Amino acid sequence: MTGKPRKTRGPRKATPKYLENAALHYLGRFATSAENLKRVLMRKVENSARAHGTDREEGRACVENLVRRFAASGLIDDRAYAAARATTLHRRGASARAIGMKLREKGVEAAIIAGAVATLAPEGGDAELKAAVNLARRRRLGPFRAPDRKSGNRKVQAKEKAKEREKQMAALARAGFSFDIARKVIDAESADDLDDLIGT
Repeated sequence: MTGKPRKTRGPRKATPKYLENAALHYLGRFATSAENLKRVLMRKVENSARAHGTDREEGRACVENLVRRFAASGLIDDRAYAAARATTLHRRGASARAIGMKLREKGVEAAIIAGAVATLAPEGGDAELKAAVNLARRRRLGPFRAPDRKSGNRKVQAKEKAKEREKQMAALARAGFSFDIARKVIDAESADDLDDLIGT
């Protein structure tokens, strides 16, 4: 060990070959939308322009060409990406509003988002209620919470219970669920009642 500080490598020159390799590497690690891949590559173009004086417009044209080519070949598919991401988020307990927001952040079009969210509802079921139950299960809310510690004073117990209910209702509201759905989940007598409600 020499004790010399390691040289930090600056941004790479955004040549067409480098951008294609970077895109393929990114796609090998992450599922993404066309718009998000474009943003990732454009950051590389911008860094290259600042560090090496490369032409931004040439870089932009190269990125757009790559994204078009990958979309045509099926390497990127916004519909498939949105459907898979929506399903994963829903399973983790994300509301339709939260799913829509996350997909919009990735540059997915509104019509594609609406289609992805529409596929989440099970036959005759309520997708929002199911997602809220999933979140409650993960975060141990409502009937999934640990049993309360008993306090001798009934007034104190009632006050603590009301305060806890309020906190749990607020947690579901922050996650994008309506008051009605939050109330159904938090006020359910048991986890089995909720399972019956969502048909599992």
